[in-house]
Amino acid sequence: MPFLRQSAISIDMNANDDLIMATGLEAQAPHFSRPIALEGASNFRDLGGYQGQDGRHLQWRKLYRSAHLAHLTQDDLNQLKALGVSRSADFRGLGESAHLAYNWPQLSRHALTVEPTVVQRAQSMIEKGQDLTAGDTVELMHDTYRSFVNVYGQRFAEFFTLLQSSDAPLVFHCTAGKDRTGWAAALLLTALGVDEEQIMDDYLLTNQLFRRPPASMLGQISEEALDALWRVQPSYLMASVDTVRNQYDSLDSYLTQALGVDRAARERLADLYLSE
Repeated sequence: MPFLRQSAISIDMNANDDLIMATGLEAQAPHFSRPIALEGASNFRDLGGYQGQDGRHLQWRKLYRSAHLAHLTQDDLNQLKALGVSRSADFRGLGESAHLAYNWPQLSRHALTVEPTVVQRAQSMIEKGQDLTAGDTVELMHDTYRSFVNVYGQRFAEFFTLLQSSDAPLVFHCTAGKDRTGWAAALLLTALGVDEEQIMDDYLLTNQLFRRPPASMLGQISEEALDALWRVQPSYLMASVDTVRNQYDSLDSYLTQALGVDRAARERLADLYLSE
C-alpha cells in the first residue's frame, strides 16, 4: 500500500487500531520494545528494526521520536540516560518551546523551529468566533503538512545535517510528536530505504501512543474536530507527499534537490544508523 493512496479531502476518523498495531512493536528484535513508557512524555518510541536499504535494519537504541520533553520526571531522565539518549532535535515553534521549556543537562538540544502549529491556528479560528468543524480541521491539517514542504524545507535539511554529525542516540520531537515529527520521521525513513508501507505504519502508531491533552485547552470544539486534530490519518501525510511529488516527482528527488541529502549523505546515514 504505497503511502495508502487516498483523496486529500477524505476524512477517516475510525482507523482500525488492529491494523495500526500490525507494524509489530517487537519487530526484528523481540528483546527491544518500540514504545518507551515515560511518565512525563507520550508518543516516545524507538525507530529501530525497520528494514532499510540492502536488507539492513535500523539499529535499535539510536533514533527516537516523541512528543515534547518538558515534563520528564527524574525516573524518565534516568531511563533516557540508560538508553544513551544525549541529543534532541526540537521542531517546536518559539512560543511552544518557551512555554514548555526544558534544559536537561544530559540532553544537547537543537532548535529546528517550525511554526505556526496546528493548535495555534485552530485556537486563532476559535477566538475569531468560527465554528471549527471536523472538515475544517482536516483541511487545516492538510495545509499545515503542505507548509512543511513549501515553507520549512530548510529546517528539515538542518535535521539531516544534525543526523550526519554523529551517531549519538537522538530523539526528535515537536509538541505532540505527530505532525512535524511525523514528517521528519517519514523523510528519515525514506532516506534510509524503508518502504512506504512501513513508513505509513510508523506514522499511524501515533493513534496508539499519543496521550491527548485536556479538551478544555481549545474551548468549545466538537469531539469529531478533536479527533481530526489529535489523531493522524493517511491523508495528512499524503498532503506533504503529494506536494513533494507535484514539485519534485519523488521523495528521493526532494531529498537530493531540496534537502541536500545526496547519495553520499544517504551512505553516511546508512553507515551511522543501519545494521551491518
